This record gives sequence, C-alpha cells and structure tokens, in this order.
Amino acid sequence: MTATAPHGAPPPVDAAHDPHLSGAFEPVIDEIDAGDLEVTGELPPEMDGMYLRNGPNPRFTPLGSYVYPLEGDGMVHGLRVSDGRAHYTNRFVRTPALDVEVAAGRALWGGLMTGYTPGEDEVGPTLAHTFKDMPDINVVRHGGRLLALGESATPFRLTPELATCGRETFDGTIPAGITAHPKVDPRTGEMAVFCYGLEPPYLTWSLLGPDGTTRRNPTAVPDVDEPVMVHDMALTERFLVLVLAPLYFDIAAAMRGGSMLAWRPDDGTRVALIPRDGGPVRWATSEAYWSWHNANAYETDDGRVVLDYVQWSRPGGMSPDTGPIVGGLARAEIDPVAGTMSRRFLVDPASMEFPRVDDRRLGRRHDVVALGTITGRQPLVPGDHDAVVWLDPETGRTVRWEAPEYAVGEPCFVPRPGDDDTAHGWWVTFALERTDRSSCFLVFSGADPGAGPVATVRIPVRVPLGLHGAWLPTQE
Repeated sequence: MTATAPHGAPPPVDAAHDPHLSGAFEPVIDEIDAGDLEVTGELPPEMDGMYLRNGPNPRFTPLGSYVYPLEGDGMVHGLRVSDGRAHYTNRFVRTPALDVEVAAGRALWGGLMTGYTPGEDEVGPTLAHTFKDMPDINVVRHGGRLLALGESATPFRLTPELATCGRETFDGTIPAGITAHPKVDPRTGEMAVFCYGLEPPYLTWSLLGPDGTTRRNPTAVPDVDEPVMVHDMALTERFLVLVLAPLYFDIAAAMRGGSMLAWRPDDGTRVALIPRDGGPVRWATSEAYWSWHNANAYETDDGRVVLDYVQWSRPGGMSPDTGPIVGGLARAEIDPVAGTMSRRFLVDPASMEFPRVDDRRLGRRHDVVALGTITGRQPLVPGDHDAVVWLDPETGRTVRWEAPEYAVGEPCFVPRPGDDDTAHGWWVTFALERTDRSSCFLVFSGADPGAGPVATVRIPVRVPLGLHGAWLPTQE
C-alpha cells in the first residue's frame, strides 16, 4: 500500500490506526496459489468442491475516508478441497478502476464519503468522474456464471480459476446491476435479485431462471419515493422479502460536506412482501430497526411469513446517534393480509452477525442458524468475531465454539453429497490467529459443531477478515 495521493485528491487515511485497515483486516497484495496444504485432523473424504469468500481488500491506501464494509477492492479467497487434500488461491477482482490504479501505482479515487473522483487527465475519458466499482462483498455461482458482487452495482464475472472476465449484465437485461445478496430457490433453481438506486425507480427486483436467463426484467417496487439502502433480502415460496429501514441517501447533505446517509427513525421500518408472480406488493410496518443480514424466511400453514434476521437498534457508524447499539438474532412474523408484524429476539441481545443456514433450506423451515459472535473477553470492532454460535430458532437451543485466539469469519454450510440432513454435513470458515496472524480453514461437524474443528487447514499466507462466501460443489 502507498501513502501518496494524486494531485488535488484528499490525503490517504491513516491505515495503521483504522481498525478495518489494520490488524485482522489489514489488506494483502500478493496473489498466490498453494497446494498440498498442511491438515490437522482429517478433511472429510466426501467433501469435494471449493469454498470461496469475498471481502474488501484495498490495493492502495484509501484516500480521504474508508467505510467498512461498503468499500474497498474485492479479493476472492478460494480453498479447493478434494480427496482429503486442499489447495488455496486468491485473486483481486480486476475492475477497470483497479487496473488504472495499479498502472499508476497509487489510489486515484476518494472514499465514498469524500465525493472525490479523478478527472480525465488521470484516468481517461471513460472513467473520469465516475464512481469506482467495488465488487467486494459476496461471491455466488448461478446459471454457469461465477459472480463477484458489490453493493447495488454491476457484478463482475470470474473464471473458475478466479480470473476476472468483466462486467455481467445478464445479456443486457439488468444493466444497473444487483445487490450483493441474491437468493436462489433450492427447489426451482430460480435466483431472485434486487437493486436500489439514487434515481427513480429507487428499488427494483428481478428473477433469473436456473440457466441464468432473465425471467423477469427489473421491476419497480411501488411506494418507494426516495433512495433507501437495503443490503439483504429473503425468499419464500411466494415472496421476495425486503426490509426497508429508514436509512436514506441524502445527496444534498453530502454536497454540503455532510453525511451521504441519513437515519430517520421516526419513519419506522417497512417490510415489503413482493409476490414472485408479479402480484400487488404487500407491506407491514414496525418501529425503526436496522438489519444488515437475514438468515432465512418461510411461510407457515396459515399464510404468515416468518423472517429470521440480525436486528440492530440503529446502523452503527451511519447515523449521528451516540450510545450503545443493541442487536441480536431476531424473528419477525408478518401477516400479509392484515399488514401487521411482530418481532422478538430469539436469544438475549448480543453482538453477532453473518447469519447462515443450510442453503438447501432457503425459503422453507430451517432448524439451525449459524452466526459469528463474541466472547466478550476482548474488545472487538464490527466484523470481528472470536466465537461461532449455532442456534435452533424453534427450541432456542444454542451451541457455541469459543476461540479468543482466532479472528473468525462467516460460517458457511457444506452438505454431504446425497444426504439432506444438515447434521450430516459440515460448517466451514476462514480464521486468523491473533498473535502471529497466520490463517487457517476450519471444518466443523454439523452433528456436534461445539466440539471444535474436525479439520484445520493451514493457509501459507494471511487471509484477512472479509465478508461473505459460498461452497461450490465440484459436481455442479
């Protein structure tokens, strides 16, 4: 990373004192391939595929500001597992802006909160005064496409070897892009996506068939009359579920040097139930809360929609409010006919994030939610966890694995081939040792994850904490 700024640009941030650019989050520069990795324990012989995880990894020191987790160059880390052996690969997502910065040897774009964009003399006419692409949040595979996803933007397509092919517009049908959390219906293979924007229509949704072709072109969500940030979605048999918390984009304030995002809790939080057949959208409203991530949603026999998600009292770092933020795994029950909803925490509020279920359960009842959480034994910044918890939302039974010596990433489920029982699969994640900052890949038994890893794969380079990932079976 460099501490040099282009002429007229904001100065570089102090990366050494930014908790999301140092320590467990410190970016890496080198792209490597490494095979025959050291394994402690035994990798399950049935495990055959690749775990991919994306995350913000600025190639050069950001200019002016840096907002985790919304900005940074994307880097995809992959661990291929087969026949009890493991191979590691990592690659930057090579966007046009990143290519120009690499050629210049320095950062050229300002952070999101600075409003600074480079001119034609620095980046050429095509990129001049544009926002930088940042496909750094998630990675998914659908319809033969492997996609690196950003925050409401055009995805970038990758090869199986993680080389960047370029922008993906789905044959021109979704030119504005999608957000980083599409959902795939495991029964139909259909992928639901949505996108928010700064200009009308402020919120749209689309459907893609299992072959990747667009079945429904971007369709405006009605009754959304200003730009609002929506990070995640959920899917049921009939509905797309979108949570519209009162976090709005305020371009006028940003132009005056203020915050680009405004938290207006008096507006409350609205939940949109969007029929997948294109029928009228149904709304429910509650007191204001913020949510980054959903675990899953499903419909009950009497037609209610149940949504499990991580609830926060407000968005940290994105509002002028001060004081503690209360959060934890929660459940909302929504009546689509009456337009009412009730909410309750499933466990005592605690710092936890990145909820995941067995993806084969998406849209139907699930019996376990896995999340990163904290032990409370040490101060940790958002996105850093030193424990994993598995929770049965029906019974409230929880299982914990605590490892204060590790910085632990998002858990992801790996099914046993041909076996529908979640208990017979495995949970995996990258982790980073806090003292020597060495990295590893952890594998937990689905039957007894609290017992600790059944296999630990040593990674020969540091893997910073990141965001979201996916398990890609070889046979698909």
